[in-house]
Amino acid sequence: MPADTAFSLKETYPYYLANEARQPNTDLDVTDKYTGEVATRVAMADEAAIDEAIAHAVTAAEPMAALKSYQRREVLDHCVARFTERFDELAAALTVEAGKPINDSRGEVTRLIETFRIAAGEAERIYGEVMPLDNAARAANYQGMWKRVPIGPCSFISPFNFPLNLAAHKVAPALAVGCPFVLKPASLTPIGALIIGEVLAETDLPKGAFSILPAHREGAALFTEDPRFKLISFTGSPGVGWDLKAKAGKKPIILELGGNAAVIVEDWDITDAVDRIIFGAFYQSGQSCISAQRCLIRDELYDETKAALVKKVSQLKSGDPRKEDTFVGPIISKKEADRIESWIEQAKEKGATVLTGGKREGNVIEATILENVPADCDIVSEEAFGPVLVIDKYKDYDEALARTNDSQFGLQAGIFTRDLYKAHKAWDTLDVGGVIIGDVPSWRVDHMPYGGVKESGLGREGIRFAIEDMTEIRLMAIRTP
Repeated sequence: MPADTAFSLKETYPYYLANEARQPNTDLDVTDKYTGEVATRVAMADEAAIDEAIAHAVTAAEPMAALKSYQRREVLDHCVARFTERFDELAAALTVEAGKPINDSRGEVTRLIETFRIAAGEAERIYGEVMPLDNAARAANYQGMWKRVPIGPCSFISPFNFPLNLAAHKVAPALAVGCPFVLKPASLTPIGALIIGEVLAETDLPKGAFSILPAHREGAALFTEDPRFKLISFTGSPGVGWDLKAKAGKKPIILELGGNAAVIVEDWDITDAVDRIIFGAFYQSGQSCISAQRCLIRDELYDETKAALVKKVSQLKSGDPRKEDTFVGPIISKKEADRIESWIEQAKEKGATVLTGGKREGNVIEATILENVPADCDIVSEEAFGPVLVIDKYKDYDEALARTNDSQFGLQAGIFTRDLYKAHKAWDTLDVGGVIIGDVPSWRVDHMPYGGVKESGLGREGIRFAIEDMTEIRLMAIRTP
């Protein structure tokens, strides 16, 4: 990013209701997460606005379903082009509203563009199947075929930590298949989603195809409970997610929730493993549900790996996310920084050793490595969602797999091994949604099936897999007299 790029946001931002920008108020203050100062003010939707948006989405369901694949692709292609043109603006906005270090912000904008590009291709690949039905004498004169049709209006709720790309993983497949949607972005970081809305408003989508509404708590229950929605997709904390599921009624729901991902160092080049573990544990200040939180190292490699990790992590720069050399920026809020700091202190009180880091300035917590942490400490058993890595050693590979599974979460795990049989054993054994061999659990590309088990959620994202959830199968059976 050029040195003279301004990191300022517009003075106010509207919300988008039925494809149109509206500015009924400026009730939501969005702060610069590093300075704590108000950076912009955003319109907030009340219950009446949310209700109106849902009504428009219902009206838009038929014209959206009628769009041809090339029309859906053209909308997505337009988004790819405009996001590319506005790359620097999007990255700067992320750095301000989310406190994301500028290099991480650029990475997220790149993934936003990739996600919409993948969806543009999938818009033309929503296939069905011709299926023989003559499997018995009574069906000798029948043949069948099935296709996928849009499920209808969708409710999307996106989190603060990837304001662009995790919104994109809901919006892009909905556009690819022809589902109208109402999106509630996180109130802490709504700007990225609103810029997506600004770009979508430039297209010829049917009225009501999309609404993007930062919302008051009053009325927000409509995103979950309103029967006019045919699908809910939520990304956020387990407590909120499972509560939403209980209130969703008959609607299918996709939940992308938390994790406390483990990475196992079994046999690998230590320099490469250390570099990847540092990325996995501390990129985005650890505020990722697949952040490498627990690191299990084979005992013969432990001392060397530990020394290399401590040396490199102690050199990571924390602070102003606008600076090119900042690796760890601020935690999203004081409340969350307080929680992480208290969990580190709890671990220390129970005998843990801080190998590096542990200090705090404002909402910035240094990249921290802990060892000798009891298993019942929150920093081990819960989701840290901060720049903290817990390291430990093991003797037996089966022990490492069992300890990885000893968690209420099951999102992804990383295994550094060159042994094909050990890789397959991890794939067969680990109760997680994804096993990453030769890398950290924090690795993801945007077309792979992504999601977890246990407390980590239900369903899978990744464009093709989200499209399956956003469509229903419709069969036609033909009898020949």
